[in-house]
Amino acid sequence: MSLAIRAATPDDAEAIAAIYAPYVTGTTITFEVDPPDGAEIARRIAAVTRAYPWLVGERDGSVVGYAYATRYRERAAYRWVCETAIYLAKEATGQRLGAPLYTALLDALEDHGYVAAVGVIALPNRPSVRLHEKLDFERVGTQPRIGFKNGTWCDVGLWQLDLAPRRRAPAEPGPPR
Repeated sequence: MSLAIRAATPDDAEAIAAIYAPYVTGTTITFEVDPPDGAEIARRIAAVTRAYPWLVGERDGSVVGYAYATRYRERAAYRWVCETAIYLAKEATGQRLGAPLYTALLDALEDHGYVAAVGVIALPNRPSVRLHEKLDFERVGTQPRIGFKNGTWCDVGLWQLDLAPRRRAPAEPGPPR
């Protein structure tokens, strides 16, 4: 079965919330502690897609994963760099769906004019590390014991992928015109 990849819409919010909730409640993969509902996810999609892509992957008409980018840091000098995230439904893990979905996100980010993507990975998370390294992200640092969730202090690893060469006067990033 192939994976259909398309831009997320507010209509996908409930499916995305359902995929994300088990990561929030049962893992340290995300540092969010309360799972957002569909209304909150719809709000996030609307906010994010003003400047960044948010994609969903579908199989047989059902959303089985999503990937999106957000601002990496608040300071203006970082505006050509973004933070990326990808989540798959538990039943869709291990089926080689992450790489095509994440690659589509990275291609869209390049089209938007971003020069680098940063994967921020709560550790340990071997599947995410493996995916990032498969897609040529380079580990650029670790923040030891930076987040506390589920009774434990967690490290965060940073993986970076250059999407485009650095220019002396880069165009402003954003959705392709």
